[in-house]
Amino acid sequence: MDHQKHSRLRWIKICLEVQDAGLVCRHCGISRPTLRKWLRRYNDLGEEGLIEVSRKPHGSPNTKINDETNDETIGLIKTLHIRNLGVRRIQSELFRNHDYNLSLASIHKVLKKLDAKPLLKLKRNKKFKRYQRAIPGERIQLDTCKIAPGIYQYTAVYDCSRWRVLQIYPRRTASNTLNFLDEMVERFPFPIQRIQTDRGLEFFALEVQAKLMEYGIKFRPIKPRSPHLNGKVERSQQTDLREFYATADLSDFEKLQDSLAEWEFYYGTVNKVTIYVVK
Repeated sequence: MDHQKHSRLRWIKICLEVQDAGLVCRHCGISRPTLRKWLRRYNDLGEEGLIEVSRKPHGSPNTKINDETNDETIGLIKTLHIRNLGVRRIQSELFRNHDYNLSLASIHKVLKKLDAKPLLKLKRNKKFKRYQRAIPGERIQLDTCKIAPGIYQYTAVYDCSRWRVLQIYPRRTASNTLNFLDEMVERFPFPIQRIQTDRGLEFFALEVQAKLMEYGIKFRPIKPRSPHLNGKVERSQQTDLREFYATADLSDFEKLQDSLAEWEFYYGTVNKVTIYVVK
């Protein structure tokens, strides 16, 4: 640094002595803009102005986590990580509920700053057989899930594409199952050939079986104590519990129905599109 300072000081002294910028540039092997820059700094600050300063910008307009939103954003990311959500899930949650469109790299930086622990991973068998159908409507996995007292979610998942139909009811009954069957037939974009459920009594009622025969839908219950055979709908409901109901207002049933419809659309369309765009 001292050597560079002495070289610049020599340029300035020669320039002040000969009063010919072109001659100084040819003699010292520098450009005119370089000479003008250091001459201006010398006139303003003296010899201290000839010392090289950092060129790092003080701020960047592309920085998502700035001083204003730093504490709030870090707090949200910390809360979501405690819920055992990964980086991509945190990105989706911030975009859906808080309108923060952060990149995966920004979230990684925050988690690293927080010294966050790795996610808890469930142990699973390395060898498994994937149950999947390729023909649209050939098999629909259907299940119910208790969200809270007086709130039960019916979930139908198309086996291959993961197309979902969701609806909540105050009770888990045969009449509500009939209503949900009508919703499925109306909202799925293909004819349903077969539904697969567990052995819940709401699916074995005579009126439900009669309705299935009316629609020409086969009924195939899974083996007792075999939830892995309905794995897609089971996993889907776990995602709903962790990412939607964990922050939803359960006190207003009608409002919750509207929010669930938005979540169903977001999870099936907007969420996937957002991930691909950011990636």
